[in-house]
Amino acid sequence: MADNLRSYPSRPILAASVAIFRNGKVLLGERARSPGGGLFSLPGGVVEAGELLEDAARREVREETGLEINIAGFVRHNEVIHLDKGGAVHRHFVIAVFAAQAGEGEPRLSEETRSFCWADAQTLEGLPVTEGLGDIVAAARRLL
Repeated sequence: MADNLRSYPSRPILAASVAIFRNGKVLLGERARSPGGGLFSLPGGVVEAGELLEDAARREVREETGLEINIAGFVRHNEVIHLDKGGAVHRHFVIAVFAAQAGEGEPRLSEETRSFCWADAQTLEGLPVTEGLGDIVAAARRLL
């Protein structure tokens, strides 16, 4: 979905993301572009029409990281709403968050991700992260 279609949407946009764990650490990607350029976040993206949420989560992880994952379960939904200076809804995402164990290998960069790190799941190592990420990762850890 083009970025301009995500700005000023007529309804919320459904997305899926995954907290991927390995050896007590969570995989975070540094976003290469807006929204949230320069912030660390979970891999994920927009659900396509006719696509099941878990399938979308696996596809997005594969596209963004090259990793295959084993989804353990649904964590919760996360709503991201950004208003412009005039109070109009500039962005509105409803994100289905899953928890997973990483398979073998290391993530590879994509056009959407500037860098990756395996961060301490409790501290997120003081990285600049997207709003509410600490609570989401904590909930995903509890599920595992």
